[in-house]
Amino acid sequence: MFFLFFLVPITETSTTKKKISSKELKKLVAAEEDTPMDKDEETETIIETKQEESIDKPTEKTLTRKELKKHEKKAAFEKLIAEAPETDQFSVSQAAAQNRQAQLFETAIDIKIENFSISARGNDLFVNATLNIANGRRYGLVGPNGMGKTTLLKHIANRQLAIPPNIDVLICEQEVQADEKSALEILLMADKKRLSLLEEQKRLESQLETSNDTDLQNKLRHVYDELKAINADAAEPKARRILAGLGFTPKMIARPSKSFSGGWRMRISLARALYMEPTLLMLDEPTNHLDLNAVIWLDNYLQSWKKTLLVVSHDQSFLDNICTDVIHLDGKKLYYYKGNYSLFKKMLLQTRAQQLKDYEKQERALDALKKQGHSSKQASAKVGRHEEQKSKDKNRGRKQDTADDETVNRKELLQKPKEYQVRFRFPSPPPLNPPVLGAYDVTFRYENRETLFEKLNFGVDMASRIAIVGPNGVGKSTFLKLLMSVLEPTRGEIRRNHRLRIGRFDQHAGEQFDLELSAVEHLKRSFNMPEQDTRKSLGSVGLPGRAHTIKMKDLSGGQKARVALSDLIAREPDVLILDEPTNNLDIESIDALAEAINEFKGGVIIVSHDERLIRETNCQLWVIESKQINEIDGDFDDYRKELLDSLGEAIIHNPSAAATAATTI
Repeated sequence: MFFLFFLVPITETSTTKKKISSKELKKLVAAEEDTPMDKDEETETIIETKQEESIDKPTEKTLTRKELKKHEKKAAFEKLIAEAPETDQFSVSQAAAQNRQAQLFETAIDIKIENFSISARGNDLFVNATLNIANGRRYGLVGPNGMGKTTLLKHIANRQLAIPPNIDVLICEQEVQADEKSALEILLMADKKRLSLLEEQKRLESQLETSNDTDLQNKLRHVYDELKAINADAAEPKARRILAGLGFTPKMIARPSKSFSGGWRMRISLARALYMEPTLLMLDEPTNHLDLNAVIWLDNYLQSWKKTLLVVSHDQSFLDNICTDVIHLDGKKLYYYKGNYSLFKKMLLQTRAQQLKDYEKQERALDALKKQGHSSKQASAKVGRHEEQKSKDKNRGRKQDTADDETVNRKELLQKPKEYQVRFRFPSPPPLNPPVLGAYDVTFRYENRETLFEKLNFGVDMASRIAIVGPNGVGKSTFLKLLMSVLEPTRGEIRRNHRLRIGRFDQHAGEQFDLELSAVEHLKRSFNMPEQDTRKSLGSVGLPGRAHTIKMKDLSGGQKARVALSDLIAREPDVLILDEPTNNLDIESIDALAEAINEFKGGVIIVSHDERLIRETNCQLWVIESKQINEIDGDFDDYRKELLDSLGEAIIHNPSAAATAATTI
C-alpha cells in the first residue's frame, strides 16, 4: 500500500508522492540539517538506495525510513504551500486502494477510510485516523472545540477524502442567497429531477394539444410514471411541513428570501437540506440558529431519518435523542461508540480508567529498564517493540489488509490521558427582600410596530428558576431588556429592589469589551483583580493559558464567551439573566454552567434552545404568547407534546427516555 499526499485549497489539487533520488535526497538533507529529529525516533529500518548509486557514492548519508518520509512530506508540503492560495491550506494523506478494493469502492454504500491524516498549515488535526460511516446510521461527532470536527465535515463534503462515488454528500453550512425567490420556491427548485420532469411534461402536453402522435403519448406516459415514482405530488406538502417545523408561518413561506435576516436564511438552508434527503447529510451545529420550538421539531424529525446522518452539536439532549452512534475525536484519532451521547459518556469513563492503567503500567516498565542501565531512548524503543509484538500475537491468524510496513502495528508509546474539565461557581449573594424584580401592567411596542406586550405581569425572587420559551419573534429578548431597564415600557413599570445586581450573559457576550485588551488586562482593569486571581478565574471557565494574555480581538467566539463568563462571576450578581448562553460553549462547559446554576443561591432567568440545560436546572417554563407571559402547566415533556401536536407531528419517543436508559445501564 502507498500513500497519496495532497494540499487542497479552494480548487482541488493533488500531488502523488514520487520516489526520491539519491541526489535529491542529499539536497533535502542539506536543507534540513538544522531540524532536530524527535529524541525517541526509531532507527531500526534503513532505506537502501539503488545498488549502483551505493557503489558510486559509498559515503552518502543513509536515513531511516521515518526520516526519509518526514523529509519527503515536508518538501512536498512546502512546495505546494508556495503554489497554493493562502486562504484555505490543508495537507491531506490517505491510504490508496488496491485494484480489487477500488472495484468494491465504486459500488460501496458505507464509508471506510483508513490511515488518513489532515493538517492545517502544518498543525496536525488527524494522524493515521480511520473513518467508518455505515449506511443508515445516525452519528454524533463530538470532541472539544477547535480540534477539527468542522474541518473533517468539510473534507468529506468536498470529497478530499475517498468517498464512494455513488454516495451523494451534503453539508449544511451556509445561508441561502438573498434574492426574490420565496422560501418555498428555494426548496422546490432544489429537486432538479422533479423540475426537469415537470418541464418535460409541460412540453409534451403542449405538443399533444395539436398532435396525436403515438410516440409523444408514450413519452408522456413514461414521464407520468417517473413523476409518480418520485412522489412528485407530495413535494410541496413536504416542503411546507419542513418550513413550518422550523418556525415559518404561511406568510413567511411566501416571502422573498432577501427579506429575511441571516439567521432565517440559515433556516431555509437547513430546510432545503432536509428536503433534498442526500445519502449522507452532515449538520454542523444545526441548533445554533434555532429557537427551542424549532429544535424540538428538528429533534423529533431526525429521529425517523432513514438515511445516513453525521451531526456536530453542543446540545446533549439533541444528540441523545437522534444518535445511534457517537464518534469521539480524541488525540487526533476517531473512536466509535454504539448508542447515544449519555451512553458514550458512561463508556468513556471506563475507557479513560483503562487508558490510565495502561499508561501507568508502561511507565513502570520504562522506570524498570532505566534502573537496569538503559537510556530513555533504549527503554522507549524496547517497550514499543514489546507492545508491537503483543499486538501482532493478538492479531495472528486474522485477515489483515496489506499496508505500508511503517503503518502496520507500529506501536507508539502511550500518552497520559488528558482530562478536559471545566468547573466554576457563582458567588452566593446576600438575601434580598421581595419584590426583587417585577413587571407590573407592562405594555410595550417598538416605534411604528405592533404591540409586543399588553398589560403583562411577571415577578422574580431569589429562589426563581425560570425558562422563557416561545417561537422567534414573540419578544423573548425584548422582555429580558425590559427587566434590565435597557428598554423602558410604553406603559406600566418595572420595579427592582434598590440593592439588586443583575448579571447578563448572552450569545454575543464578550463583544462589548475593549477588544484591544487581553483577558487578564480586562479583569485587572474592571475589578482591580490580582493577576494570579485573573488567571485562576479564566482557567476555571476553560480558557487555555495561552489565550489569557493575547488581545481579545484575536480570540474565537467561544474564547470570548469564556472571558465573559469570568467577567460575570466577578460581578457577583444577585439574579442571572442568560440569553442563549450555550451557543459558543462546548458540552463540557454547558455541563459546568448547569452545575454552577444549581449551586447558585440567587434567581435565574434563562432563554435557551438547549433542552438539557433547562431540564438540569429544574427551570419552570413560562411561555410568551398572545402578548402575555404565562406559566405552563406541566413539565418540559408536556410542552414538547403540546408543540408537536400543534404542528400535526407524531411524537417518535419520550425525549428523556434515551438518556434515562443510558444512565441506568
